[in-house]
Amino acid sequence: MKFGKEFIAQMIPEWQQAYVDYSCLKSILQEIKNAQKRSGAVTRKQPVHRNFSGLMTKHSSRVATSEELENQDIVVSEMIGDDGFDRYETSIMRVAEAGREPELVFFKTLDLEFDKVNHFYKSKVEEMVKEALVLNKQMDALIAFRIKVDQPSSSWICSETVSVNVNALGTTEHIKTLADVMGIIVSNHGDSTRGNVPEALSVLERIRLNKDQETPLSRIRNVLKLSSHEELKFTRENLKKIEERLKDVFIKFYRKLRHLNNYSFLNTLAISKIMKKYDKIASRNAAKTYRETVVDKSYLTSSDEIRKLMVRVESIFVEYFASSNRSKAMNLLRPKVKKEKHRTTFSSGFFVGCSVSLVIALALLIHARNIMGADGKNIYMETMFPLYSLFGFVVLHMIMYASNIYFWKRYRVNYPFIFGFKEGTELGYRHVLLLSFGLNTLALAAVIMNLDMEMDPNTNDYKTITELLPLFIVGLVILITICPFNIFYRSSRFFFIMVVFRCIAAPLYKLKKKITAAASAFTSVFGKKEIQQQGPVNLPDFFLADQFTSQVQALRSLEFYICYYGWGDFRLRQNTCRSSHVYSTFYFIVAVIPYWSRFLQCVRRLVEEKDSTEGYNALKYFLTIVAVCLRTAYSLNRGNSWRNAAWFFSALATLYGTYWDIVFDWGLLHRSSKSWLRDKLLVPHKSVYYVAMVVNVVLRLAWLQTVLDFNIPFLHREIMVALLAILEIIRRGIWNFFRLENEHLNNVGKFRAFKSVPLPFNYDEE
Repeated sequence: MKFGKEFIAQMIPEWQQAYVDYSCLKSILQEIKNAQKRSGAVTRKQPVHRNFSGLMTKHSSRVATSEELENQDIVVSEMIGDDGFDRYETSIMRVAEAGREPELVFFKTLDLEFDKVNHFYKSKVEEMVKEALVLNKQMDALIAFRIKVDQPSSSWICSETVSVNVNALGTTEHIKTLADVMGIIVSNHGDSTRGNVPEALSVLERIRLNKDQETPLSRIRNVLKLSSHEELKFTRENLKKIEERLKDVFIKFYRKLRHLNNYSFLNTLAISKIMKKYDKIASRNAAKTYRETVVDKSYLTSSDEIRKLMVRVESIFVEYFASSNRSKAMNLLRPKVKKEKHRTTFSSGFFVGCSVSLVIALALLIHARNIMGADGKNIYMETMFPLYSLFGFVVLHMIMYASNIYFWKRYRVNYPFIFGFKEGTELGYRHVLLLSFGLNTLALAAVIMNLDMEMDPNTNDYKTITELLPLFIVGLVILITICPFNIFYRSSRFFFIMVVFRCIAAPLYKLKKKITAAASAFTSVFGKKEIQQQGPVNLPDFFLADQFTSQVQALRSLEFYICYYGWGDFRLRQNTCRSSHVYSTFYFIVAVIPYWSRFLQCVRRLVEEKDSTEGYNALKYFLTIVAVCLRTAYSLNRGNSWRNAAWFFSALATLYGTYWDIVFDWGLLHRSSKSWLRDKLLVPHKSVYYVAMVVNVVLRLAWLQTVLDFNIPFLHREIMVALLAILEIIRRGIWNFFRLENEHLNNVGKFRAFKSVPLPFNYDEE
């Protein structure tokens, strides 16, 4: 692989603007090469090229002699700007007339790029040092907590000096933390905790445990003005929880350090590569001079704060969180490389082949036995088709999600970070395709078995069993989803369950640092903590809620399952559900639930974040709720008044929703952009965005079939309903890609590459 592609592949996606623009520098080198080809370039010596220094103050460690200047191709001047950061300016000594302008542009661009990288790296190192100070105080609190748990009878309030218990602590080195090796001066009682147990324990007077979550019980206490203060209980159970949380904090911190160290290495290597290319093209010897005078002396390469922090974090993690087992500690600290397994690809292909074969077999079976012309066709379409169509909706949505993952990876959208998946547990598009086509194969096999057993005289007596096949598959899928064993991508299944729970509980819970109490109980029962902790209403919550708004027909199919099997219609294959007022009432409610959940999420964010945009977003879902209810009412009770109301509110909701999709969710149609899209686009072909906007509008108009009574004679009503649901799922799949692209670009603009991790302790002064 060429270095340019490898350089891009190893970038942190959210920091890509902070890296050296390698492709731009290569394009300038190509201009130099082309200029030399157009006119035979003859190198000759020129006076030192000096640019106006502005308000900068230039300084140099030594002044080069005239003989040295004669032998050098470039001269670099170091400057200090008003912001206190070092900057570099390169002057060319010997320039070929034909290549003079491109070479000047090259070095000017190179200096600007290197200054950008150096500045960014230094600012990030300063952030890491500040974070190290915070972790230093957290370790002080942890050690004090450990002492109190190990020595519950210690009189830590007194001020007299007590010697350190060697058996409990080992040595006074247990009090040493990050700042000791880093040489960071810790104020605010930092040094007083070294080597003295009572003074070390005095930290406990100034801290409190951060609450995990706020439950309905604590909400009631707040309403009734009852005390919800959680005492600092020195138990081994609390100590274990604190150690687990602090272990996660150190793992995240160490991986940030690794990313920053890799950032320094990649940019240094990129500059070395580009200078070698320059020497080769321009027949110079400038790479060595630039490396010695700029790169080697810059903060990017001369600073060793990150290396020291990494060494010390490793040491602390081995000692405190891995029982002095270095191999175990490094396995936890270093990210696991996810390897693509050939069996996943093979299994996916196998189930795709099975699905295609079963579709062909189903078509031949229907044609050979003339099922569509049989007397029981209408009864079958009104009973069995809604049951099996549920699997079709789910499979199609999963295939669209798999295609989303493929294109997100192709265009370097960091979807695991955006969704908050635990590192290394996210599903790739092959895994999603495996699950989708596996379910599809199972459902198609059940359909063929159902038809074959029904048509065969020898098995015609087993109608009840054939009717139960779709219920069996639904039960199997539910059992696999909630299965506590580490099979079938347990981490992803639990993540899905927790996000669904948060979608339901959005208006009921005020989540602070972790997920709800039910989620905590769930993870405690099933062992490992495989679910990232989330805040109140995050992107995974409203992203999944949006997916459910496109699966209204699937939810109605689930309602039909309850009615068909719960009321015993499956024994006689009859559909009495539509004549029931209860079923008709829930037909409205089920259609509204996804939009109502999304509406409540917007209202909650409006209240908590004071963002007026969420109020307008809530209005969009409210209009959609009204439109869906009116269209449903018109489909059940025909009449001009229902039709006119459905027309008006559906058109209003469509216009509002389309504008919101394109402008807010996708971030397109910016007037400042030359193409009326946006300044930054991940897909290189702009026509893709224009086509996506048109398709989004067209697919949003699928509701017109409901109010126009547009029916195709040879298609049953249930098939028309299924086709409209399929169009909405396809629209949602297209929406997903551009929605996450916009979110990714927002993260890139803010260099937001890491999520904050909740700390176990909170100091009073904080």
